[in-house]
Amino acid sequence: MIRFWLSLFFVLAWLGFWELAEARRARFKPTPPKPKKSEAEQAIEKLAPGQNINIDQMSGKWYLLTVASRCKNLLETGFKVESTTATWTVTGDKVSVSTVRKLNFECWEIKQNYMRTTKTPGQLFLKGKRPAENVDIMVLETDYSSYATLVFKRAGKITMKLYGRSSEVPDNIVDKFEDRAKTFNLGLDVIFQYPDYGFCESTEKVLDLT
Repeated sequence: MIRFWLSLFFVLAWLGFWELAEARRARFKPTPPKPKKSEAEQAIEKLAPGQNINIDQMSGKWYLLTVASRCKNLLETGFKVESTTATWTVTGDKVSVSTVRKLNFECWEIKQNYMRTTKTPGQLFLKGKRPAENVDIMVLETDYSSYATLVFKRAGKITMKLYGRSSEVPDNIVDKFEDRAKTFNLGLDVIFQYPDYGFCESTEKVLDLT
């Protein structure tokens, strides 16, 4: 009988030691290394507005010429994009943006407010309905009189847009835009050219998002 109880004691002690060892292994299990970020992801993280951007000089009418994006809506309907204009009105820390384009054969005006919430020149902020929908807007490059390259960043993903003061810009500006888009893994397959004709002269509907 004594042998039985001694044997049982040693078995239970051995099991307890084994469970303790397994718990320690689980507790101190090394964390697997995070996957290395791609060059495009690193480039997006380092995005910053161009130096010495003067938002006040962005006031006025702009024509949307080219968009580089993996936006689901564009990927599905990018073959039928409509001519689009955006008029900026800068007042203090607020930029009122009026975008005019056709939707379902009607001319719509879409109103939004971009805010200057930081001291970084060339950086703006568009508040979404939820934090995940907030958008950081950066003016990457512009000469104010003929073209402007902007990037819209939301939840780690970006959309690049090329605007012009007229419906056409020199080819070298377009080439420069496309080359820069490639650094963010936005190749020619996700670059959409907008029409340079058929712009709305007046609007029939208004969508106020301010």
